[in-house]
Amino acid sequence: MADGKVLRTEPLDRAPNHLLPVELLEPGRGGRETSPELDRRTFLKAAALPCLACGLGGAGVLAPRAAAARTKEDESRYIREARFYEKQPHKKTKCVLCPRECVIDDRERGYCGVRENRGGAYYTLVHSRVCSAHIDPIEKKPFFHVYPGTTAFSIATAGCNVNCKMCQNWEISQVRPEQVRNVYLPPKELATLARQNGCKSIAYTYTEPVVFYEYMVDSADAGHAEGVKSVVVTGGYINRKPLEELCRHVDAIKVDLKAFSEKYYEEIVNGKLKPVLDGLVTMKSRGMWTEIVYLVVPTLNDSDDEFRRLAKWVKAELGPDVPVHFSRFHPEYLLKNLPPTPLKTL
Repeated sequence: MADGKVLRTEPLDRAPNHLLPVELLEPGRGGRETSPELDRRTFLKAAALPCLACGLGGAGVLAPRAAAARTKEDESRYIREARFYEKQPHKKTKCVLCPRECVIDDRERGYCGVRENRGGAYYTLVHSRVCSAHIDPIEKKPFFHVYPGTTAFSIATAGCNVNCKMCQNWEISQVRPEQVRNVYLPPKELATLARQNGCKSIAYTYTEPVVFYEYMVDSADAGHAEGVKSVVVTGGYINRKPLEELCRHVDAIKVDLKAFSEKYYEEIVNGKLKPVLDGLVTMKSRGMWTEIVYLVVPTLNDSDDEFRRLAKWVKAELGPDVPVHFSRFHPEYLLKNLPPTPLKTL
């Protein structure tokens, strides 16, 4: 909404159903079942084609034309030692990347499903392991005041550190990486693809970039070396120290503020509101360009009182220059019983 006018009503930043141009897809291969890795040479060839930027829409995950069976060697290229964890007695690890601060036994994974304890050290399993990619208008993220009129090379890996009942990308956010098709896309190649396709920025989006933190930071640095910016689309569920570090690497952050009540976060998001608000304050204190999106869900977070409290908080804690987008809910995942947001509410 801008100047009291509804600008768009369709879902924002839904993951595409294709990573590749449609002529390279094998029909009927979408979905979330366990499957082989996407053939990398096919992807790199296709991603350089102009038709990747044509805006293939829909929801889901990428589908390969042909792929070989995975091997242990294939898996190893996605693994890096995680940042922001603490070693514990008895080969346990404590993740301090997000407010959950999972304590993980050896050979177990954290809540996000993409970070694993191996022998008392903690590893990300999704470095360069892209499950969805698309070239989007920057306004689709939506960023309204960042590089207007440009495109963003948008990517995601599997996994998330919350479980929103209204998630529109649940097929890739609420699964482990081995349950979706992926392509190996290391940071330098990602940056080169973005530049070759005329993208002003790389967008880390669709799922939750916090859970692929290491890949995001490395890709942002590689992008800057190619003259490509980096923007983050996140739920903002991240601890202060890794957030401060992230702000040194990326150019803009858009936070999906799910609601302005702890009850909503506990019951609908399976998280907490306060760490998200604290993170927004940190972003502004670090000079990070910050925008907020608030998904208006009928009967759950759409009261005038909640809108007013949010607006007052943003003005007092962040300043009047922070854009706040109110977006329309479309029935998804575990909230298909609710209607779309009435236009008169927006």
